[in-house]
Amino acid sequence: MQTLKRYFYQCSLILSGSCLVMMALLILLQIGARTLGVVIPSSEDFAGWLLSATVFFGLAYTFNSGGHIRVTILLTRLGGVKRRYIENFNVTAALLISGYMMFYCLYTAYESYDYQDVTDTYLVMPLWLVQAPMALGTLFLFLAVFDSFCTALSGKTPNYITHEDSLGNQE
Repeated sequence: MQTLKRYFYQCSLILSGSCLVMMALLILLQIGARTLGVVIPSSEDFAGWLLSATVFFGLAYTFNSGGHIRVTILLTRLGGVKRRYIENFNVTAALLISGYMMFYCLYTAYESYDYQDVTDTYLVMPLWLVQAPMALGTLFLFLAVFDSFCTALSGKTPNYITHEDSLGNQE
């Protein structure tokens, strides 16, 4: 099971990194084309969509590795039992919020598919294709938070806390 989780988080990281590389290559291609007097239609749109995909695909990996910004100054000073209660409350709230976000992102992409919405840009594309990385990224985030929620309920320490504590001990 741990191997499957590791592959899941690495998949999130690879998807995010791939979108970032594609965005950088697209921008460099556009810069090179402009020096030759050629304009690539909708390259700015694709760069924006790839940026969105980069962010949303990276959410699960970043959460699991403790990279999200959290105010831990109070949590690190609390005792073990008090901290565990507050962390359990926090991960429960994160589960509810990420579940709500995931549901509506998936629902929005489905509605765009169902109504056959298209983008309002120069190059017309189905809107659900643009929204799919956001919906998939929020699904990944929900699964990552759910994993941490289950880990916390079983009495173990979730990965994001382990990573945060190891970073705090280095200073």
